[in-house]
Amino acid sequence: MEHLERTINFSPRAVTADEREYASNSYLMSLFALFVGLPLPIFNLLATVIFYLGNRKSTAFVKWHCTQALISQLFIFFFNTVAFWWTIRIIFWQEEFLSDADFNRYVSYIGIVIFINIIEIFSTIYTSIQTRKGIHVRWFLFGDITDNLFRNENHR
Repeated sequence: MEHLERTINFSPRAVTADEREYASNSYLMSLFALFVGLPLPIFNLLATVIFYLGNRKSTAFVKWHCTQALISQLFIFFFNTVAFWWTIRIIFWQEEFLSDADFNRYVSYIGIVIFINIIEIFSTIYTSIQTRKGIHVRWFLFGDITDNLFRNENHR
């Protein structure tokens, strides 16, 4: 009960078509940058940051979804960065990659990163579609973080 009182919600009737489109684009921007910027994870994060900064003065609905998209990209950025540099290290310094235990750790980590990215891609597509309809979609954990950041920003 207390958790629901602290969440920020938006009525689909109160959100205009332009707001829906901008909010939906915040998720599509991160997805587009993911595919264009592969394998460098920084492009994905930079695209989302630029889109967030461009819509920082927008309406609450747009700003909230831009913030949620940015937080989710920041989370995934760290996983992808470690995977990217670990792969680069293996490719260029293969003599350091000798034992089976190292190989198993690497394959396990890459598997986890791929799994996280697949979840993120499907979540982003789903959220983009729902947001375009004016439906407020909150992601696990990221929605709560966004609420806290959003609330603190509006109380200044």
